[in-house]
Amino acid sequence: MKIGGPRLVAAATGYGRARMLKLRSLVFLPVLLAASCVFSRQDVNEPIEIAVVRSFEPGKTTAREVVERLGAPTEVVQLGRRTAYRYDCSTEKSTVLFLLVINFANQDSRSDRVWVFFDEKDVLTHCGTWFGTHRTQYALPWEDVHEKSDNDARDAERAGAVR
Repeated sequence: MKIGGPRLVAAATGYGRARMLKLRSLVFLPVLLAASCVFSRQDVNEPIEIAVVRSFEPGKTTAREVVERLGAPTEVVQLGRRTAYRYDCSTEKSTVLFLLVINFANQDSRSDRVWVFFDEKDVLTHCGTWFGTHRTQYALPWEDVHEKSDNDARDAERAGAVR
């Protein structure tokens, strides 16, 4: 009959305890590495300069001048003998928190959009605008990305957003 054996000897000498600690850390290492964060951003088209759009004067600015200042429109719509040009850009920010058991994700997409309308002589009649790309932010699902104070601060940082 054998008394002790290799396990009892290893445990008595502390060798087994060190080996168990190594084994535990190898088991928990993947668990620790499984938690991670991801941030991503996607932009479509160049940002529209607010000051340029605000410089357009109905009754004076021509379609040619609009295209010279803003570039080619995203869309041209024929409205009988009149036309409308659409310019837009968008920004999307995503945040993801990967945890072992549960994941959290949020996506905030905002856009700038400008519609310019011309009469049959290609003279600007009116313009409709929305500027929001500068308000896009990284956030997790429990955060409010539409807080007035955040939007006001971002508006103040973008030239021309506040009149």
